[in-house]
Amino acid sequence: MRLAFVLTVVLALATVAIAADIAGTWKGTLETPMGPMENTIVLQADGASVTGSVKTEMFEAKVENGKLDGAKVSFEINIEFGKLVYEGTVDGDDLKLNVTGPDGSKIPLNAKRQK
Repeated sequence: MRLAFVLTVVLALATVAIAADIAGTWKGTLETPMGPMENTIVLQADGASVTGSVKTEMFEAKVENGKLDGAKVSFEINIEFGKLVYEGTVDGDDLKLNVTGPDGSKIPLNAKRQK
């Protein structure tokens, strides 16, 4: 029983240790039906929890339900038009997301970490 507990703790710590570095400011352009929309995404991670904000020329919203699992990241924002869900992966300074709108449509968003 004690060995199982120790192994669980070690695996949990290993998962946190190999989580991707998501912290920073990311910029990318979302190609919407209304034209291109630049997104500035500011993210921080505390273990598997992700917080931050998303800002465009049309809105600014707080990140909700943010999760980081290895290189996989997901979060939501709520805006006047409904909920947007961001899901994808982080690889170094590249953040590749699919943004799902309230109607279920998905639009890719490739963002770069700002230095």
